[in-house]
Amino acid sequence: MNIKNNLNNLRQNLPPDCKLIAVTKTKPVEKIMEAYQEGHRLFGENKVQELVPKYETLPKDIVWHMIGHLQSNKVKYIAPFVGMIHSVDSVRLLEEINKQAIRSKRTISCLLQVHIAEEETKFGFSPQEVLDFLQSFRTTELMNVKICGLMGMATLTENEDQIRKEFRQLKKLFDQLKSSALTDGVEMKELSMGMSGDYKIAIEEGSTMIRVGSAIFGER
Repeated sequence: MNIKNNLNNLRQNLPPDCKLIAVTKTKPVEKIMEAYQEGHRLFGENKVQELVPKYETLPKDIVWHMIGHLQSNKVKYIAPFVGMIHSVDSVRLLEEINKQAIRSKRTISCLLQVHIAEEETKFGFSPQEVLDFLQSFRTTELMNVKICGLMGMATLTENEDQIRKEFRQLKKLFDQLKSSALTDGVEMKELSMGMSGDYKIAIEEGSTMIRVGSAIFGER
């Protein structure tokens, strides 16, 4: 598996406004360092228990993105260093991130995870819940979180039309929010959608962040 070639191929096909998050789930430090030595600095991890030791072991100029389902009781372990949390799927979780960010004397960038797939197993707000929440959001209550956009995962299916429809639905919500009057702590800047199997469709539909693991590091 040639990590250097894979990274170069991905970078060459990325629009200038789309960031590549290299997903390190189950990957050893040596493989991550290979990507690091090719100049890559944005890495994503699915599990807190994998993220913390990787953060401690690897160079400190890496920006770590938490992309997997996050339990409230685990926030405290990543709050001191995490660059962005993609998977904020409830108001309760956002409140806990704010609490731990205050303790760490930081402001943590967050994306609201929207449930767009037809699978019951995916977490997230419904589109209506996102609209309702952001309309009632008061920056004064959550001073130490910055909502920077949305994240979504398409249904795991071979049906590209369905995947495209789901990504398009999320982009429409993103654009709707972008054009509405949002409070100071909210900015619709990032749209995180697309993984190894569907990132090309996600890019076509307007993603600004793709989360890619196996297309860089090989299958687990």
